[in-house]
Amino acid sequence: MDEELKGLFTPLPEVSRRAFVVTSLTAGFAFAVEPIQEPTTITTSSEGLIAGEVKIPVSDGEIPAYRAMPAKGRNFPVVLVVQEIFGVHEHIKDICRRLAKQGYLAIAAEMYARQGDVSKLERNQIMSVVSKVPDSQVMADLDATAAWARKNSGHASKLAITGFCWGGRIVWLYAAHNPTLKAGIAWYGRLTGSKTELQPGHPLDMVKSINAPILGLYGGADSGIPNETVEQMQKALKDGGKPSEIKLYPDTPHAFHADYRPSYRKEQAQDGWARLLEWLKKNLA
Repeated sequence: MDEELKGLFTPLPEVSRRAFVVTSLTAGFAFAVEPIQEPTTITTSSEGLIAGEVKIPVSDGEIPAYRAMPAKGRNFPVVLVVQEIFGVHEHIKDICRRLAKQGYLAIAAEMYARQGDVSKLERNQIMSVVSKVPDSQVMADLDATAAWARKNSGHASKLAITGFCWGGRIVWLYAAHNPTLKAGIAWYGRLTGSKTELQPGHPLDMVKSINAPILGLYGGADSGIPNETVEQMQKALKDGGKPSEIKLYPDTPHAFHADYRPSYRKEQAQDGWARLLEWLKKNLA
């Protein structure tokens, strides 16, 4: 592990390697998201890429991750990709390949590896796993993933993060956690909520600690994220002098970038992706 990153790791309780529930990534899409919306689902080829599963060493074992990067070259800017609540399934893998086609090393580590495999669960069962995942664990595993990427063709000082839904909230938290982060793009991540032992704070609580410019992409018709909280975040960022931006798309639902789901909105998704690429280009130069 890079010496400069050791201090960023959050200690976790000792767990036997046999305690890891998820040791390999699921193939295809998560059961909870079926049926897949075939007409709109985007599939990105791995031609010209190195793409596939890798293992990330963490403090108590290994977690699986999907990595994609150009087949030729090295020292690629790194983008950590954080899953929706459905885990690292085919859509998240495709996001990694899309980023790799743009010259990035994109990597998505399975954040629930210790708590459970959600790939075969019904939608109403998934939260029983997700609710057991500590924020501290996620931060430590992302640190470990960044360290792995640096040793495997990633650029030592060009680190960004993007995440969707559950992962969108994590983007904001990681920007407050890792002072080496250069940029983040949060897609419709929850900004506030009840505080618990496992989730002691939320993005609105951490604005003062945000270390990197974050682009937030939100839907104005998202029933789970009230516009009021988005506006509160916009004000807090402005008042705190943070070089971050939030784009709120009118009449747009949650998960508008998820091309495999009925919530997909092509125009907003394409606009958000273009903004993501520009944000990365500007901040990882």
